[in-house]
Amino acid sequence: MEMNNIEMKPYFKTKLGKLYVGRAEDLLSGKLGKDLEGKVQLLFTSPPFPLNHKKSYGNLTGEDYVRWLRGFAPAFAKLLKPNGSIVIEIGNGWEPKRPVQSLMSLKALLEFAEHPDANLRLCQEFVGFNRARLPSPAEWVTVKRIRVKDSYTHVWWLATSDRPKANNRNVPKDYSPAMKRLLHRKKYNAGARPSGWNIGKTSFFTDNGGAIPSNVIEFSNTKSSDPYLKACKQFKVKPHQARMPQAIPSFFIKFLTDENDLVFDPFGGSNVTGFVAENLGRRWVTIEANENYAHQSTWRFEKETNSRLFY
Repeated sequence: MEMNNIEMKPYFKTKLGKLYVGRAEDLLSGKLGKDLEGKVQLLFTSPPFPLNHKKSYGNLTGEDYVRWLRGFAPAFAKLLKPNGSIVIEIGNGWEPKRPVQSLMSLKALLEFAEHPDANLRLCQEFVGFNRARLPSPAEWVTVKRIRVKDSYTHVWWLATSDRPKANNRNVPKDYSPAMKRLLHRKKYNAGARPSGWNIGKTSFFTDNGGAIPSNVIEFSNTKSSDPYLKACKQFKVKPHQARMPQAIPSFFIKFLTDENDLVFDPFGGSNVTGFVAENLGRRWVTIEANENYAHQSTWRFEKETNSRLFY
């Protein structure tokens, strides 16, 4: 019997999810991939960034990274339900010893999205904006002072359908103070605007529970009270170097799935995706290649999973 046809037991399980240890390309070519085929509502992931030097979490570099990520496109598309989505966060890279950004992340996304066997289309581009990120790259930002700090990442929403499941009513943004005053007073200047819009006298009187969000997702660094970081400190281990901020998977899981839908992350890292999915009542499956990181990720679940999410 071939190794990839042997049933593999999960490394860790919860009420709603399973974590597997291994390389995504190996597990998805075997029984796990067959079991997930056509069942995933949201494939949400942050693959290792295409950096110009190796990190301990296993990133590839240069054109090797582009080919590696491109190779997943058909397999990922096959996992989706007909109205499912793929959301990929890819950070920025810089050329070594130069104040020049690398185009590798954009090349990788284009190669992935345009794979002829995947039938993907870009539904929308998002930006993940970390308003509290420390200045980087330090040499050019804080030492030479010839660049500004790099505080965003690209987040790409793709699907095999023009109309995947999505509902922006599930991700309302808090009204501004001015809008709250308007709703209270029921008064504003109606009529034509220079832009061509004609605002009716009662157009903004309905309270929808919040505003339609933009495609910029703002967040701050993970709080020091994060139980994962506390556990890493307690056991004197180094946390995962590229942890996903919970605000990003939380937004897309709410936006693109309903309770009990299946969320899949093939490059789990510290398994923020699985943790957020569990808190939101979604089923989840995660793959992580590094057993140490997989083990550390289980610390997120040691307390009740309805604990507060950290933004």
